[in-house]
Amino acid sequence: MKGLMGSFREIARYPSAILGLIIILLLIVVAIYAVVSIPYSEAVRLWRGGEDVWYNTPRLAMPAWSNVFRRDRLPETIIIDSRDKDTPKTTEPAGEGMTRIVMSFPFEYTSRAFPDEVAVYFKSTFQEKVPYVSLAWLTPDGRELRVADFSINRNFSYRAGQDTRLERRLGRVPPRQGLFAAPDSDPPVALPGRYELVIDALVFEPESNVDAELVVFGKVFGLAGTDHLRRDLMVPLLWGTPVALSFGLLAAVGTTVTTMIIAGIGTWFGGWVDALVQRITQVNLILPFLPILIMIGTFYSKSLWTMLGVTILLSIFGGSILTYRAVFIQVKESPYIEAARAYGASNARVIFGYLIPRMIPLLIPQLVVLVPTYVFLEASLAVLGLGDPTLPTWGKVINDAYSNGALYQGQYYWVLEPAVLLMITGLAFALVGFSLDRVFNPRLRGL
Repeated sequence: MKGLMGSFREIARYPSAILGLIIILLLIVVAIYAVVSIPYSEAVRLWRGGEDVWYNTPRLAMPAWSNVFRRDRLPETIIIDSRDKDTPKTTEPAGEGMTRIVMSFPFEYTSRAFPDEVAVYFKSTFQEKVPYVSLAWLTPDGRELRVADFSINRNFSYRAGQDTRLERRLGRVPPRQGLFAAPDSDPPVALPGRYELVIDALVFEPESNVDAELVVFGKVFGLAGTDHLRRDLMVPLLWGTPVALSFGLLAAVGTTVTTMIIAGIGTWFGGWVDALVQRITQVNLILPFLPILIMIGTFYSKSLWTMLGVTILLSIFGGSILTYRAVFIQVKESPYIEAARAYGASNARVIFGYLIPRMIPLLIPQLVVLVPTYVFLEASLAVLGLGDPTLPTWGKVINDAYSNGALYQGQYYWVLEPAVLLMITGLAFALVGFSLDRVFNPRLRGL
C-alpha cells in the first residue's frame, strides 16, 4: 500500500498526468451518464430510426452554440402542440352533427434568416367521415395568408414546401420564404415578430376530434446538430463514449495480461513450450492485421464483440511478447527465484507469484498507452463501414459524414465533433501513459 501511495505521489508531480486523469474521469462520467440517461434499447431505437422517429427535428442542422459566433443568428426549431395546455384550442357546434375546432399556434420568430421548412402533423379520431381543415397564416405586419384546405386521415402530415398551389399563390417563392419574408425586401430576409398559424377544423361525427403539431424547422439544433436522417448527433456522441472506452480497455487489458502470462509460461518452462510460443509469434507478426479484420467483418460478422475477440487474439502474439520474454529471462536467473525453487514452490506459484509481479511496472504504462490505440481501431473499422450495425459510435458518425459529402457541403461539425472526441481520448491516455512510464521506469525520470 505504501508503494502504491508513493506511486500516486510521483504521478501527481507531473501536470500532464493530472490533466490526463481529469479528462479520463470526465469521459467516464459522460459514459455513465449516456448509459443511464439513454438505455441501450432506446439508443439503438433512436440511432436506427429514420424520419418516423425524428420527424420534428431539422435535417442537417448545425449545433445551436454556433449562433454564438454569428452576427445574424440562425433560427432554432419551434414546436407547438395543440395537446399542450398552453395552446389555445376551442370547440363549438357547427350545426347538423358537425363540430368546429379552432386551434391557434402563436410564436415569436426572432431571426432574419428563413427557416428550413414548415410542417403540420395531424392526429384525428373518427369513424367514417374524415375531418376537413383550413390553415391560415398571420404575419407580424397584419397580413393573413390562406395556406391550404384539405381533408385529413388519422395520421396526416402537411409540409408547406411540398405544396405547389401555395407556392403559386406566393408568387413562385418557396413557402419557407414566402410565409416569413419581409415585404419589398431585397435581397429577401425574414420579418421578425409574432406569427400565428390558425387551424380551423370541421368534424362530422360527435366523437371525432383533431389535434395538430406545428413544427417550424430551424437551421440549428441541440448541442451537436443533426445528420442527413434528422438524427440528433448527441446520441452517437454520448453513446460512442462508453463503446470506445469499453472496447479500448477490454482490448488493452485482455491483450497485455494474456501476452504477459503466455510469455511467462514459455520462458519458465523453456524447451518446446518456449519454441512454440516463439514460432506462433513469428507467424503472427507477418499476418496483415487490418486486412484480416476487414475480411472477418465483410464475410462473417460486424459485431463489436466479434471484432474485440479477433483483435485480442491477433494482438496476443505481438512484438510485446518478445519484450516480456527478454525481461522474464533476466528475472528467471534472480537469486530469489532460485530460493523459491529450492524450497519447493510449484511452477504456477513461481510464474504468478514471482515472475509476473516483477513485470507490473512495465505492464501498467503500456496498458494505458494501448487503450487509445484500440479506440482508434474501433473507429477506423466503423469509418470503413465495418462497425457494429446496431451501436451508435463516433466512427459511425464520421462514416455517415464521409458518405454524404459533409465536408464538401460545409457541414464541418458533422466530422469535427467525433474527431475531436477521438483526439481528446487519445491525448488523455497518452499523457497518463507517458507519465506512468517515467514513474515506473527510472531511466526516464530525468526527461
